Amino acid sequence: MELGNENYLMTAKTQYGLEDLLVEELKKLGAGSVEKHNRAVSFVGDKGFMYKANLCLRTALRILKPIKTFNIVNEEGLYREIGKINWEDYMKVDDTLAIDCALNSDFFTHSQFMAQKAKDAIVDQFRDRHGKRPSVDLESPTLRINLHIFKNACTVSLDSSGESLHKRGYRNQTNIAPINEVLAAGMIMLSGWDKRSPLIDPMCGSGTLLIEAAMIANNIPAGYFRKRFGFEAWNDFDSALWDTIFNAAIDKISEESLQITGVELLAETAEMAKQNVLNAKVEDTVQVFNTSFMDFEPWEHIKKTVGKPILIMNPPYGERLESDDLQALYKSIGDTLKKKYAGCEAWIITSNIDAMKSIGLHHTRKISLYNGPLECKFLKFSMYEGTKKIHKIKND
Repeated sequence: MELGNENYLMTAKTQYGLEDLLVEELKKLGAGSVEKHNRAVSFVGDKGFMYKANLCLRTALRILKPIKTFNIVNEEGLYREIGKINWEDYMKVDDTLAIDCALNSDFFTHSQFMAQKAKDAIVDQFRDRHGKRPSVDLESPTLRINLHIFKNACTVSLDSSGESLHKRGYRNQTNIAPINEVLAAGMIMLSGWDKRSPLIDPMCGSGTLLIEAAMIANNIPAGYFRKRFGFEAWNDFDSALWDTIFNAAIDKISEESLQITGVELLAETAEMAKQNVLNAKVEDTVQVFNTSFMDFEPWEHIKKTVGKPILIMNPPYGERLESDDLQALYKSIGDTLKKKYAGCEAWIITSNIDAMKSIGLHHTRKISLYNGPLECKFLKFSMYEGTKKIHKIKND
């Protein structure tokens, strides 16, 4: 592994549709040679920057450090090439490992089998040298290894993040279909929220959008609440350097006066959101109300003079609702926006485009995103005040 201030290539993984945001985040953080790819961004930095990227990036899922690239034509070739790497540079025989494999190849079709082959090569190397082998730990390994196979080219990387970076560490409780933290942060950033105007999530679930907004506005590092990053178990972990990086990020936290409001119909879920808000230490800026979006009176709680309020909403997509009920729900969303939210901007994410038509409003922007495996549209609606009920703009 590189020591000192030596720079090397890294890759930050992200979700589809968030690549441009991640490019900008990396540039602002100080990365070099930033280059966008499909669901990933490559960049150059030193060890300290790798630590900072894990701590601060909001739209990254993992930070990978490539250590070797080679071509293979079959599984035995993978075993042979993996075996040529001196794994004692990266782990000890008593350590644990896990291997993730991503495939985009006509030559190979089973990612789990390829991961198994790579694991065999590593543990066989240790067994041959020491008479014993490292064990596998899929949950919390000492070393997480990533294989990326494109056509017949294989890149072996060390996963410096460990658990996915969307696991921020503040969310102990979730509702049935929570939105993940990286997508939530990305949606807030895509909306163009100015970090000062009121922000409302009228179907807030367990509060992820609210908390991510508060962390963005107050410059709280995305990984502030995480107990552990993968690089902390590496042979070359520099605890003094990590402390310096961490403390420098903490010093930049601000305490903005904000209005971030959540509305949640289910009492139990609203309590989850309130507890997660407390866990994230943003209770001074986030309020959660246990009522329905249709009954909530925004101007009783929000100062209109602060700036144009923005709504970001993740309504049900229909997995647990009958079609007629879903159409009625989306119609009521549109009616409520027209009736109560003049002068606001609303952003709605959904995978159910048919139901979205029932809102009865014309969107002014459309962005493709994924919520888990579901392809979604993130749509912007501008609610005009005065006599203009709806500003007619041709759909994208």
